[in-house]
Amino acid sequence: MIITKTPFRMSFFGGGTDIKDFFEEYGGAVLSTTFDKYCYVNVRHLPRFFDYSTELCYSQTERVTDVEQIKHPAIRNAMKMLDMHEIRLTYESDLPARSGLGTSSSFAVGMLNAFHALKGKYVDKGRLADEAIYLERTLCNEAGGWQDQIASAFGGLNRISFNANGYEVRPVIISPERKRRLNDNLVMFFTGFARFSSEVQEANAKERGEKITQLKEMLTLVDEAENVLINKYADIDEFGRLLDYTWKLKRQTGSAVTTEGIDALYAKGIAAGALGGKLLGAGGGGFLIFYVQPDRRASVIEAMKDLLYVPFEFENGGARVIYYSPESYTPAIK
Repeated sequence: MIITKTPFRMSFFGGGTDIKDFFEEYGGAVLSTTFDKYCYVNVRHLPRFFDYSTELCYSQTERVTDVEQIKHPAIRNAMKMLDMHEIRLTYESDLPARSGLGTSSSFAVGMLNAFHALKGKYVDKGRLADEAIYLERTLCNEAGGWQDQIASAFGGLNRISFNANGYEVRPVIISPERKRRLNDNLVMFFTGFARFSSEVQEANAKERGEKITQLKEMLTLVDEAENVLINKYADIDEFGRLLDYTWKLKRQTGSAVTTEGIDALYAKGIAAGALGGKLLGAGGGGFLIFYVQPDRRASVIEAMKDLLYVPFEFENGGARVIYYSPESYTPAIK
């Protein structure tokens, strides 16, 4: 039996510049962190006592006799890619799917990690990210960027840069005290379920041709925000003001990014004292995050009292196997 633990991510700056069509021409970068909310994937070989050969438990339960019968595209394609047979897979999560925190990519990374471990193989974080990108973007043909898979695999507070040759992950080096202050000044609320990220990305992609200017400016903000964090003499509250600016730019990159309801909630948070914030993920719903100075924190939480407040802590571990009990496996005799 194998159990993997994979964190979710929150993206602060640069979202949208991690789309391959954009970064191959203009370059791209994101500033993001993982935090202490996780998905867990439990995988083992299914004993041969049943009239089905594979059992999958996620938001649905599937029992099939052939991999091609699996409805879940990521599981079906991952099993084919890594030649997996006769398994029982169970998925659990600290947060709901379709919530703007890269949940599907965290699942993809955790599942691939579990499949490799079940075969007795260690796979490094770079390979996990690469395989998850290939699984979601090529095999499943889902629209979207590359940042989610990379962030959940590597973990931590990072700048991830993209170009025609691939990507580079560089940790943002700041003092523990400054990092704690950043964490404490961020508050997160659940607004309700969003559409699937791939659907939002497809809708926005149809309009992206005329939004290149905004994406380029959002790319420059990655440098500015990183400099705010790493310069110990900089006012860290500028991070919140930059969040407000990048959100205003993000809203211009596609009609599916926000809704009137989301805009009203955001305005309410700013009126209560937040310096800035943004909707996390592709858009349309999910989680709102605000940057709030300590003396205004209570008033912002009160203003958002109709939403679920979700405390969190940054994490650095990335994808990992937390339980490893290998099993011998002999293919069934046909």
